[in-house]
Amino acid sequence: MKVIVVSGGVISGLGKGITTSSLGRLLKARNIRVTIVKIDPYLNVDAGTMNPYQHGEVFVLDDGTEADLDLGNYERFLGQNLHGAHNLTTGKIYRAVIEKERRGDYLGNTVQIIPHVTGEIKRMIRDVAESSGAQVVLVEVGGTVGDIESMPFLEALREMSYELGEGHMAFVHTTLVPFIGPAAEAKTKPTQHSVRELRAIGIRPTLIVARGTAPLTPDLKAKISLFCDVPPEAVISVPDQSTVYDVPLVLEAQGVGTILTKLLGLPDCEPEYGAWREFLATYRRGGTEIRVAVVGKYTELMDAYLSHVEAFHHVQGHLGCQIHLDWYDAEDLPRTPTALARVASADAILVPGGFGTRGVEGKIAAIRMAREQGVPFLGVCYGFQVAAVEFARNVLHLPNANTTEVDPTTEDPVVSLLEEQKGVATMGATMRLGTQRISLDPGSQAAQIYGKTEIWERHRHRYEIHPKYLDRFRAHGLKATGLSVDGRVEVLELEGHPFFVGVQYHPEFLSRPEAPHPLYLELVQAALARKEVPSPVPTATPIP
Repeated sequence: MKVIVVSGGVISGLGKGITTSSLGRLLKARNIRVTIVKIDPYLNVDAGTMNPYQHGEVFVLDDGTEADLDLGNYERFLGQNLHGAHNLTTGKIYRAVIEKERRGDYLGNTVQIIPHVTGEIKRMIRDVAESSGAQVVLVEVGGTVGDIESMPFLEALREMSYELGEGHMAFVHTTLVPFIGPAAEAKTKPTQHSVRELRAIGIRPTLIVARGTAPLTPDLKAKISLFCDVPPEAVISVPDQSTVYDVPLVLEAQGVGTILTKLLGLPDCEPEYGAWREFLATYRRGGTEIRVAVVGKYTELMDAYLSHVEAFHHVQGHLGCQIHLDWYDAEDLPRTPTALARVASADAILVPGGFGTRGVEGKIAAIRMAREQGVPFLGVCYGFQVAAVEFARNVLHLPNANTTEVDPTTEDPVVSLLEEQKGVATMGATMRLGTQRISLDPGSQAAQIYGKTEIWERHRHRYEIHPKYLDRFRAHGLKATGLSVDGRVEVLELEGHPFFVGVQYHPEFLSRPEAPHPLYLELVQAALARKEVPSPVPTATPIP
């Protein structure tokens, strides 16, 4: 087993996840089998119960695991699907250790951080390596070196390095080189202190990835090399990029792929980046500009909708148009007519998922605008559900129609709690989660978009559209064109509209740079088609 550990120093949010993903892409470009494990030191068992404002979106895997958003980065960069074992948390580790203690697996020994907790961490990493068949396992350690929460994980990785021996493990430390003051002077002291902290726990970095707003000069690289005891060529400069998908090539240009393969005794060859470079070239082509209004409830933090953002980047890299996302807080729309008018003037509208009552009426107002004014619209999960509510209110003339998530006593529960959810008392991992098979009506717009009548998509929800309203919907042009194998409504589309589609699942999780999700692709193509239609020429007024 070969292992590459990516740690972080100075501050969080430096881009360890993108660094890890990019390293994986470097190795994959050399035809080396690779997988990635994310370590999240928080005590939560998974990310499912966490507020998006604290940790960004919850990324759902095929097996239903609610994971950290970095798992999405890994899947997008590697082009391969991961599962729950690829996301370790303190909660998972401690739960496993306590369950073993309760069973008596430790044979009466006192259960301690070392060797029992660290041993469980190492076991889980090895299990991923064996089950995936990867030649290299990348392990990203969340947080920063020096955090109390991450100490058992770093100790376990130090132990693993000793056990595997030389040539089997590399440590990549991502750190900050800030540029401060009027002269934008680069400061290496934060990096020096961070590396010193890492070495104090017995880990010597193999590579240092220096993040900052500008590239490092040779002098700065030499200084970091001297103080941090790494060769100058192992100090890698990764300044801010216009897109995260540039980072693999930035690392490649500095010889990182060759350095790692040599350190780990792996075969090196000419890397293959043909499709990746083509994606980036198309992404920068600078074609027609379109604006997509995103109407949600967590819009102050774009990471809460990261996979949606990336899905549009993938489409831009496929079509060569320029896609601008305009963010609207759904809670503001009902009381801000000018904002609602701006939403209506967008080239397309996306209403993503969410939970709770806040912002629902704003989403409904935006959806009504899209439906009545012919603006291409995609509703995802909660956006799909409230699209049904909007249609029931304003087309079926059921003014009190609602979701029981908002109004449990509504007389027209267009959206209601799943039957199997009614007895659920706990929050974590209890929703309808993971990949489900969906059948699309032959001849439907959805089947045409996907190019097939059977699809698999990822889910995360507790409420669904009540089937008793489907006949009335269909009679007025809103058709259920996708159903799960047990008859649940998965897709709605509106007849006579350029593009009005709602889906119960989360298509954003399956979009990839080299394979954009067809729903986002079709939404943007509908926006481009609408933009190219010339406006009617007004009739001239005769001069009196």
